[in-house]
Amino acid sequence: MVAVFLLQHYYEVENLEETKIIGIYSTKEKAEVIIRKYQELPGFKLYPGGFYIDEYNLDEDNWTEGFINVG
Repeated sequence: MVAVFLLQHYYEVENLEETKIIGIYSTKEKAEVIIRKYQELPGFKLYPGGFYIDEYNLDEDNWTEGFINVG
């Protein structure tokens, strides 16, 4: 199974939630290198703990249960 690693950054200020997709990498280690780089950039350095990495297998469904619209 081939996996990729999705790097995102999330922060919340007052009622604003913001998520940014940083990139998709072939290894977790490559994503971790990018985190260290981005933690020094304007904006990102205010929220250094907002980075997270998710692993996904290619050609595999990741959301299989449907959803409820609360809006």
